[in-house]
Amino acid sequence: MAEIKTLFVTKLYRAELDEAQAPLAEIDATCRSLAEDDEAGQAWCLKHGYPGYTSYASLNDLPWRFPAIKKLVKVLDGHVAAFARELELDLGRDKLKLDDIWVNVLPEGGVHTSHIHPRSVISGTYYVATPKGSSALKLEDPRLGLMMAAPPRKAKAAREQRPFIYEAPQAGTVLLWESWLRHEVPVNQADEERISVSFNYRWR
Repeated sequence: MAEIKTLFVTKLYRAELDEAQAPLAEIDATCRSLAEDDEAGQAWCLKHGYPGYTSYASLNDLPWRFPAIKKLVKVLDGHVAAFARELELDLGRDKLKLDDIWVNVLPEGGVHTSHIHPRSVISGTYYVATPKGSSALKLEDPRLGLMMAAPPRKAKAAREQRPFIYEAPQAGTVLLWESWLRHEVPVNQADEERISVSFNYRWR
């Protein structure tokens, strides 16, 4: 009798935060204010051809500056710990700690090309504004570069069999994944800005 087993599973963690867990309106206002006022961040985006705004290269102390972000981080700590348990990570006496956190404001037509997050264990995003037409998160099968002569998957293949997965968040959604998982943000087709807060957690 034949048996088929599922091996080397890649997991994606999703949670929906309510207002009591994360003050969405306040976080939204914070992100928009930063996009307007952070001149160093604006200059970095212009220099590097980054569409819209990110605080990634300009500010590394958002939880200290903004109480709403600090409250969000406390909630994220719990979700990251839960995900680490689900992944059965052997962390010893240590725990995963926030390494960096940054704001993203993506305008219509903006993209964030395929990438990974080196030197981190778990990465993720909290979604602040996801207007109709805004981009889903596109996740790539980590085996894709090794498939060589493999034929394409059927158009109606099961979701877990596809080479790319599109996960559509809503405002208040948190997505977590292991930092080696390649991902991207396709073209934002919304008339309004897609706003998110991304972060990395490290070990030791």
